[in-house]
Amino acid sequence: MRVDLLTKEYPPQIYGGAGVHVNELAKVLRPLADVRVHAFGGPREPGTEGADEGVTGYPEIAELAEANAALRTFGVDLEIAQGTEGTDLVHSHTWYANLAGHLAGLLHGVPHVISAHSLEPLRPWKAEQLGGGYALSSWAERTAYEAASGIIAVSNGMREDILRSYPAVDPERVKVVHNGIDLEAWQRPEGQEADAAAQATLERLGIDPQRPTVVFVGRITRQKGLPHLLRACEMLPDDVQVILCAGAPDTPEIKAEVEGLVAGLRDKRTGVVWIEEMLPRPELIAVLAASDVFVCPSVYEPLGIVNLEAMAVGLPVVGSATGGIPDVIVDGETGLLVPIEQVQDGTGTPIDPARFEADLAERLTALVTDPAKVSAMGKAARARVEDHFAWQAIAQRTMDVYTWVLEQG
Repeated sequence: MRVDLLTKEYPPQIYGGAGVHVNELAKVLRPLADVRVHAFGGPREPGTEGADEGVTGYPEIAELAEANAALRTFGVDLEIAQGTEGTDLVHSHTWYANLAGHLAGLLHGVPHVISAHSLEPLRPWKAEQLGGGYALSSWAERTAYEAASGIIAVSNGMREDILRSYPAVDPERVKVVHNGIDLEAWQRPEGQEADAAAQATLERLGIDPQRPTVVFVGRITRQKGLPHLLRACEMLPDDVQVILCAGAPDTPEIKAEVEGLVAGLRDKRTGVVWIEEMLPRPELIAVLAASDVFVCPSVYEPLGIVNLEAMAVGLPVVGSATGGIPDVIVDGETGLLVPIEQVQDGTGTPIDPARFEADLAERLTALVTDPAKVSAMGKAARARVEDHFAWQAIAQRTMDVYTWVLEQG
């Protein structure tokens, strides 16, 4: 079986969870199928990351260089649709590639499978970024979803979101296959050399490994709930260190809001470490390993690969009880869920932000001040990702979806 994966992100250009997913999925599917990858970002130079056999990178169309970003995306989609000729099945990831998958399916008469990493109707703040392009991205996603042969939801919460957002979709076509985690790549550093490298990283970043520490990792975007976390951190005990691995702001407005909240937090407490650069994996693991509790304050999160990565390093997670996060966190065993009542307008805004922030602070405090509980939950977190989120199992479940789709004709 030849399977063509269609994606905006692929090494060396990965900035979010969907890109991580496609990269890892391609690796584990290759022993099971003839896998081709079609990615944005232009051709990969031979010998560089991402320049694997069967990978084709597509540049943007020069004539659209001054066009709206969504139109530039559609231009690449047209190129990808043509490039998939000869495949048995196309599998697209995110709205950026959904139109390519839809057109490829029509053009070549093959099934189109979608992996749902996020949904445009539940990210209305993207209108801040894309302007009229948000209407285009929403149209492309809806068109692709309603016509897709199969849809893979990365969590049960995401499956519910898909059926609520797109009621024309047949529920039988929506299957749940969780994201996976590379268990070997994500684990605590071991050995003197690794310890020395980790210590050097902490010193460079200004992190005190002796303080109880809460860590956040994510892009500065409305869905990640970072402003809520920053206000919650004002309520943490004074000795708690807060590490924010947060960069790539969606808009100047949210960047300015976060900068103001961080400055205000630093006026009130010490130990606020803001890392705006995207850390290489070994350095990020060093930061996680030096922390006690991982926090995911998202108001919209289909699953949250960052939660799996933190759990694989042995951290308990405090996360919002929304989207796919409850699929990952076993409340009271591998971390704590924070209740959140949300406005049903697509933004995910908490109905009572102050209550959500207070509950978030309360659960973070309960964990970060209890080393025995941190240790026990951290071990349980690692065991959970080993048992439920190994990539080999995800690969087989994905192949099962392909087989089911092909059998439907």
